[in-house]
Parts: sequence; structure tokens; C-alpha cells
Amino acid sequence: MKARTETKEQLQARSPSAPERLTATGRSAGADGTPMPAIILVEPQLGENIGFAARAMANFELTELRLVAPRDGWPNDKARAAAAGAAAIVDRATVYESAGDAVGDLNFVLASTARRREMVKPVLSPESAATELRRRQEKSQRTGVLFGPERSGLDNDTIALADAILTAPVNPDLASLSLPQAVLLFSYEWLKASTAASSLGRATSVDKAATEGLALSGTRPAQRAELLGLFQHLEAELDRAGFLYPAEKRPSMIRAIRNMFHRMGATEQDVRTWRGIIASLSRRTPPDSDQERS
Repeated sequence: MKARTETKEQLQARSPSAPERLTATGRSAGADGTPMPAIILVEPQLGENIGFAARAMANFELTELRLVAPRDGWPNDKARAAAAGAAAIVDRATVYESAGDAVGDLNFVLASTARRREMVKPVLSPESAATELRRRQEKSQRTGVLFGPERSGLDNDTIALADAILTAPVNPDLASLSLPQAVLLFSYEWLKASTAASSLGRATSVDKAATEGLALSGTRPAQRAELLGLFQHLEAELDRAGFLYPAEKRPSMIRAIRNMFHRMGATEQDVRTWRGIIASLSRRTPPDSDQERS
């Protein structure tokens, strides 16, 4: 849940010179109205680092800051002071209780980490990540980047919420970036990435010209909240069937299953179809079924 919300007019009044405009839902958007990536700081520890990260965002035209359970509470005077000319970004930051809540309305999420993880996910450099997010922006998809706590980084369960991993080429003897450094590195690549859309084929009176990537017709990419609802539905039925066994392996099994769905790039129609499949199968299989698990 968000700690506070403000109207579009209140947000604009706070920063009349802000370069971005706001959508009807209060989200930041580019000059052409397309959604900008959200920078999501998970359990940040120091207010100063939040402010420095906000300043890095402002340097490169990113303006939507989301905070998940900041250690020292919110608002934070040290964050505002450290932000200098980017105090408006700090003032507009929204606070969430969990990372799942913070990404609930997003269609595509990156997780920033320098460590190897035993997860089967695409790995993107900052440059590739910025290009991918620009491509999705052109399709009006909402995106975001998760950054972890200063001391430990993102945990595995939070990384499992993401579609892909963001990592940078660094000195292997000192691979860890500070939180503001990591935000600045991605933000720089975001601004540098070309915004020119590449059209393929030709436009007709019936169809628009094609663009590179997955062609969606009559649907849209699933939001994270829709996928989490599917996961909870599926995991409840797998628990009922005794599949998530033994208990000590349940967390890693769940992460593996969730990562499979993230890799498929599910649409909202895919989610509805899968939920229908699960519901149908659960009605056909009694709880005490003796059928052997495969």
C-alpha cells in the first residue's frame, strides 16, 4: 500500500518547472505522453543515498521514485537535503510496504544486482536495458528498475519478481556499486538511448507499421499484480496436490516456477487463460486423489 497519495494538481504545484508531465493517474510521462521507468529503491538505509539517487535521476530526466520500507521512515529531511536541485523528486516519492506492491502496476521489471544468482533470467547490461525499456516505452508499457539495500542488495525473492537482471561490467575485485552510483549508471544509459522508433513494413488504412518485438493484438502485457495473483492461485493448488514437497525445497521451487512465467512475457489474456486452466484442473482432481505425481 502507498503511504500517501496526491492529486495531479498537487504534484504539479510542488514542482512547476519539472521537465516531465504527469498522466491522469499521477505517474510521470515523457514529453510525448509515454510512461517513464520508475526507479524503485527497496529498503534503502540512508536518507542521503535516497537524495543522491534522486539527483542522479534528475540529471538524466527520470522523475518517478518509489521507496519500499525505507529503514529510517519517510519523509526524510536528509534525503531532501542531499537531493539538492532534485528535491521535487523526493517530495513526490511514493512509499510501499513491499516490493510486490511497488511493482504491481508495471508490465516489465528489471532487478539490479552484481552477484550471480541461480535463476534462469535474461541478463542485460545498462545499455541493453535502457534500449529495451525505450522500446517498451514506445508501446506505452509501464516499466521499472529495482535497486536493493546498500548493505546486502536485493534478495532472491525480490529478484524473482523481475523479468530480467540488470548488471554492469565492473572490476571483478570491486564489483559492488553504491546505491546512487547504480541509479546514475542506469539513468545515464536511459537518456543516451535513442528514442527514435524503427518502423518495419508499411502502414495501411487497416494496420499500423510494425515495430520490432512482440506484436500484441487486442491484449497487453500482464501487470505484476496480475501475475502475482496467478502465482498465488497456482501455488495454492500445487500445495493442495502435494507438489511443493519437501517443505525445505518449497521456496526454491516457487522461484523456479515464477521465473518460467516471467520468461514467457505473459499478456493479461495469458494470465486469464492460465487461471482458467488451473481452476478447471482443480475441479476435476479431488483433494485426496491417489494419482501419482509426475
